[in-house]
Amino acid sequence: MKNAKWIKAPYDFKQAGIIFQTEIPLKKPIKKATLFTSCVGVYNAYIDGEKIGNAVLAPGWTSYNDRVQYQKYDVTDMLKNGSTLSLECGQGWALSGLSVSYSRNFYFGEVCAIASLKVEYVDGKTEHFSTNNTWDTYTSEVLFSEIYDGETQDKTVERKCVGKAEEVKIKTKLVPQIGEWIIEHERLAPIKLFTTPKGERVIDFGQNMTGYVEFKLKAKRGEKIAITHAEVLDKDGNFYNENYRMAKNLMTYVCSGNDDIFKPKHTFQGFRYIRLDEFPDIEINLDNIRAVVVHSDMEKTGDFVCGNEKINQLYHNVIWGQKSNYLDVPTDCPQRDERLGWTGDTQVFCRTGAINYNVYKFFRKWLGELRIEQHKDGGVPAIIPVVEVFGRRNGLKVSTGWGDAVCICPWEVYLAYGNKAILKENFTAMKKWVEYIRKAGNEEYLWLTGVHFGDWLAMDAGENEYMGATSNDLIASAYYAYSTSILVKTGKILGKDVSEYERLYDNIVKRFREYFIPNGQLLSDYPLTEKPPKGTDVVDVKRTGFTQTALVLILHFNLCEEKDRAKFADMLVKMIEDNGMRMTTGFLGTPYILHALSENGRADIAYKLLLQEKAPSWLYSVNHGATTMWEHWDSLKEDGSFWSTDMNSFNHYAYGAVYDWIFGVSVGIKPREDMPGYKAVDIAPHPSKELGFVDASINTAYGKIRVKWYYKNDTVHYEISVPQAVTANLTLPSGYKTTLSGGNYMFSE
Repeated sequence: MKNAKWIKAPYDFKQAGIIFQTEIPLKKPIKKATLFTSCVGVYNAYIDGEKIGNAVLAPGWTSYNDRVQYQKYDVTDMLKNGSTLSLECGQGWALSGLSVSYSRNFYFGEVCAIASLKVEYVDGKTEHFSTNNTWDTYTSEVLFSEIYDGETQDKTVERKCVGKAEEVKIKTKLVPQIGEWIIEHERLAPIKLFTTPKGERVIDFGQNMTGYVEFKLKAKRGEKIAITHAEVLDKDGNFYNENYRMAKNLMTYVCSGNDDIFKPKHTFQGFRYIRLDEFPDIEINLDNIRAVVVHSDMEKTGDFVCGNEKINQLYHNVIWGQKSNYLDVPTDCPQRDERLGWTGDTQVFCRTGAINYNVYKFFRKWLGELRIEQHKDGGVPAIIPVVEVFGRRNGLKVSTGWGDAVCICPWEVYLAYGNKAILKENFTAMKKWVEYIRKAGNEEYLWLTGVHFGDWLAMDAGENEYMGATSNDLIASAYYAYSTSILVKTGKILGKDVSEYERLYDNIVKRFREYFIPNGQLLSDYPLTEKPPKGTDVVDVKRTGFTQTALVLILHFNLCEEKDRAKFADMLVKMIEDNGMRMTTGFLGTPYILHALSENGRADIAYKLLLQEKAPSWLYSVNHGATTMWEHWDSLKEDGSFWSTDMNSFNHYAYGAVYDWIFGVSVGIKPREDMPGYKAVDIAPHPSKELGFVDASINTAYGKIRVKWYYKNDTVHYEISVPQAVTANLTLPSGYKTTLSGGNYMFSE
């Protein structure tokens, strides 16, 4: 941005919108005009009042102290002599109260903007119009805007010039757009307007989602629209949003008296329902009210349908959970006073995310923030980008299963797209993480210290517990082995000497067996190795080894001796059966439990878990009307009450990780490590009469891979399509094997 200066308003606008503006005097005919612009906050850019581009919430969410993205727009057709260029800015993520303690963020004190308009004239000369202290500062119709609390717009207020902008020095680095643009997607019509038993008017859009509501109407000047948002109704059919905690999600619009269009400019909400707290004295026309879906502009690559409508709804919920939480940063939820880039949620869902959509650019950007935020000692914060939580700038703590995202996410993205660059960019960070664990424990080959989240929200520790019963020492040491194994594979792909880490991995596995499964026996309890620090928000006292999650991690991470594998698999099956054919697993056990079963010849039990309808199960939420994934297995209880108010999101995608089992095992499509990116695949379907049929596909760099299987009486028929450049190793349940390439195939057995 040639000669561009960061600018701010002449005084602190606090939470009101700011407009920076200048006129563009063109001296001669132009050949091309390009705008480069960014903001500490969020912005919309306009020429002569017309919005430039289709992005919203630009420049996106980064680790602002270190880097801020800028965007590039071709504005040739919009520009004329004397045009007005304006940037309308709000706080966005950079200055909002982004934390569960709801304190003001730590990045910067005020909204700042920067821009440069490059004009190339027909005669070959170039001129730049850049932000500096000659730009004017105006008030906006946005009187208030905040990520959690919503926005107030007043179309009756007069826009006023309050002086010249002030130049300000900011040390952050400007970088070109790395991730996907954030844009508007579907527009959902309301399915009904109704009055609750409490007498409140509520609109139902039929789908839990992320975005905002747009109103088109003409009302008397000064009349107001005020709406609040909710995901669910209570058991009596009343509007319920206590689970939003301190996030107000309140939108207030003041009408001009003319034809008005209202929607937020600098914020977003997560919701299915809106309550009309105030509305003009006119007929409510639902045709003029739409819920606008907002998320990163990712290409949808996967597709799935089967003969079981409940599983189809589950897939629908997985997709909408991803769309709701892939808004520039992979967040945990989109509605309450959180919406943060929790690394644990991110890593467990990453593989599923890369099946559903092309997420390469999305993750490349976020992993860049992770590397920036990684501590000098290699520890990875639980939240990326880091925010101030409970008064601490370190983004809470370093936890097993969360910090491991630094190894797991690059590896999954590499398998999905085959681009070594993602491994090269993150290899050093991976190594630093493994070294952090190596030095964190009270012995080199186990991680027996630290305060962790554990098997978060598992059902085996009691009704009202957040952390599951599984030993955190066992979980931490298992993930230590897993991340080290990924580091070794990554190093070999990149041509690095990783012999030291091969030995480290072998020693971790050896010591894990000695400590947690001596002589092939799973111990139920372990000594408390560290007294939890005073004042910690999560107390690390779980030391139970005999849990479903413990067995899942031991089996899936290959931590037991081969001779003991069948015994541990049988033990897992018995624990599931003894629990009424149900899981007890949480965030760290659930993503792998079906894999641990099918990898050990028990796909039958995996299917029973998939199709279980009593909580805890995936279909419990489906049966209770879910349109996205829930945070807790029984967020809504059978009696209509809620599990809690403070940790009860109805749009929390972590448990949607089940789809990578449906796609990779039931459908049977898996990329190969030796030829990633679906250049070569293993296809090994596992049909089930309860599903009836499946028809699934994925668009890869080499074309579409599709597998369909269906039953006719007791015969299973398979239809498989493989692109010309792809090699597929097919294995059918009968044991029949063959190699396929470049064509459409049919089999029966």
